[in-house]
Amino acid sequence: MTKNIMIVGVGGQGTLLTSRIIGKTALEAGYDVKISEVHGMAQRGGSVVTFVRYGERVCEPVCEEGQADVIIAFERLEAQRYAHFLKKDGVLVVNDCKIEPMTVVIGAKEYPKGILEDLKKEHTLYSIDGQKIAIELGNSKVLNSVVLGFAAPYIGFDKAAWLSVVEKTVPQKTIEINKKAFEYGYDAQK
Repeated sequence: MTKNIMIVGVGGQGTLLTSRIIGKTALEAGYDVKISEVHGMAQRGGSVVTFVRYGERVCEPVCEEGQADVIIAFERLEAQRYAHFLKKDGVLVVNDCKIEPMTVVIGAKEYPKGILEDLKKEHTLYSIDGQKIAIELGNSKVLNSVVLGFAAPYIGFDKAAWLSVVEKTVPQKTIEINKKAFEYGYDAQK
């Protein structure tokens, strides 16, 4: 059986690093892993979408709509944009954060209200304010580690396996703060 994880966010939130950590964790557990990254206008604050698929044998890197077991969204509107990829019994993990897209910034559109409330009507949703926690930990750039830690129990693998891969994947000077951020998110589930 193949497990499908989708990570969505805005450029600069750590979406790509998160997908690499998930992929390496699954690979180290002995699974076949495929990762697909869609960068788009990431450097200008645009959407970033990645897929991590793992299982006995995985042929394609992208999952179809309605097939994601877990969607990790680093921003509310991105969660809304991609929720249709979630399978019926899937889990949506959302960083409760608002980043206005350019269409909202220039006044062409309004940022939707009640996104999380609307998503909860149709999906199993868990949210965390990863940005607030990262700032409290002293480094706003570890937001992705906080949110990944929070999402990890829904993906699988034990905490030690995750921490080992975090240590091997993040920049060396940020290992300790990323591990701390991951653990904080992981423990927030309890």
